[in-house]
Amino acid sequence: MPTSSASTNDSAKSTSSGGVQSLERAFDLLERMADAGGEVGLSELSSASGLPLPTIHRLMRTLVACGYVRQQPNRRYALGPRLIRLGESASRLLGPGARPYLARLVDETGETANMALLDGDEIVYVAQVPSKHSMRMFTEVGRRVLPHSTGVGKALLAHTPEHEVRALLARTGMPAATDKTITTADGFLAALEEVRRLGYAMDDNEQEIGVRCLAVTIPDSPTAAAISISGPAGRVTEAATERIVPVLQQVAKELSQALASSGATA
Repeated sequence: MPTSSASTNDSAKSTSSGGVQSLERAFDLLERMADAGGEVGLSELSSASGLPLPTIHRLMRTLVACGYVRQQPNRRYALGPRLIRLGESASRLLGPGARPYLARLVDETGETANMALLDGDEIVYVAQVPSKHSMRMFTEVGRRVLPHSTGVGKALLAHTPEHEVRALLARTGMPAATDKTITTADGFLAALEEVRRLGYAMDDNEQEIGVRCLAVTIPDSPTAAAISISGPAGRVTEAATERIVPVLQQVAKELSQALASSGATA
């Protein structure tokens, strides 16, 4: 049956990034629905996405069956209730739930505390509590940077297989943010080995001259995430690092437990 065969082949297609094409298309449709206010017709989706109607219809049928989309009596499609649980879980991780822990980091270290995720090939900062010291920082909530020049990027990639790290770096390139930025794959892989040895990552003037960052991952996080402190290199000294890293590791452990507990009660 031609339709069934075409559907199977489409589902199995891989994209240039190694993903499954039909999955990427489905998530793209969900994002387009959200951009349109949450309710759309098939023809609108086809026009916006450039996909043929039969492909969109097949994808929407699957999303409806899974509960991520629902069909209205007027035959239009709306975002489904199953997305609510995902959004609530993500919101606990991406902001308000983390802020008390970041505030504690600020109290105990005196430096700005951040939380970041690896989103695709980029680092995105999702929460921050600023230091009481007056200092301009490159980090801010919503900012996206490439992982090779950040402490959180090193922390998040430290246990990623080497071939995946090399592939990511090949896609993004390794532009120099400062003259201290690591700009070779071998150099970055050596830095990741150091992260695994020490148990924490450091950005030493690599993203912004005069700023040093210490970072650790949040263990067993439902979404790979890291927390960090950033401050002037003159304050985040070797002696300060020895004091700050155990605090970072303890806060990351407690945040991990809090996230696991809130997930269990969702």
